[in-house]
Amino acid sequence: MSLKGKKALVTGSSRGIGSAIATALAKEGAEVIVHYAGRSDKAEEVAAGIREQGGSCRVVQADLSDPEGAKCLYTQTGDVDILVLNASMQFRRPWQEITREEFYTQVNCNFLSSLVLIQKMAPAMQEKGWGRIITIGSVQEEKPHPQMLVYSSTKAAQTMMAKSLALQLATDGITVNNVAPGVIYTDRNKEALSDPDYSKKMTAGIPLGYYGDKQDLAGIVKLLCSEEGRYITGQSIFVDGGMSL
Repeated sequence: MSLKGKKALVTGSSRGIGSAIATALAKEGAEVIVHYAGRSDKAEEVAAGIREQGGSCRVVQADLSDPEGAKCLYTQTGDVDILVLNASMQFRRPWQEITREEFYTQVNCNFLSSLVLIQKMAPAMQEKGWGRIITIGSVQEEKPHPQMLVYSSTKAAQTMMAKSLALQLATDGITVNNVAPGVIYTDRNKEALSDPDYSKKMTAGIPLGYYGDKQDLAGIVKLLCSEEGRYITGQSIFVDGGMSL
């Protein structure tokens, strides 16, 4: 699965799933761009870990919840061979209490920024005749959480965008896929999963009977980025312990 000579951007890679993906791609020889929004210390920790294992990386900052954030990010990164759209935001709210501000924050980060980054970076991939675009979705696009209506909706929209673009970019040697994690134990949901009742309820809905780890996502993304995954495009692959069944 060598990725030597490839340049990869993983959005939202200062923590959680994104950090595992960035580290995995660097291990295979890719030059990785670690992106963060607000915690430079966390991003530098990930970068330091990559460098310690002999990988090449740099760190960039951009707020993708800002409508101009994706353009700002592109000015710092330039074109890449591999684009992993992992950054996202979510607010837990009953649907009646969703505010307009929260709506646009999630739409901008979870969907609009993905579209803009693809618009910016796909042309160079087309010229080279090679590219990999991977969106990170959620099991919620199949089984929406009652308190995260906008989040699940934006993930479903992003996946449909990936499928549409897979059809349009296939002849240019570009594959486009979605990877949808289930319940993955990260700092984002650590607090919620620390509630015994909530934890028991979540685990009961997972056929394998346990939460996933962020490393469980790294392997499939690495496959999709490599030549071994060259014949896979337009797919939404659930990494969820069977939760979406």
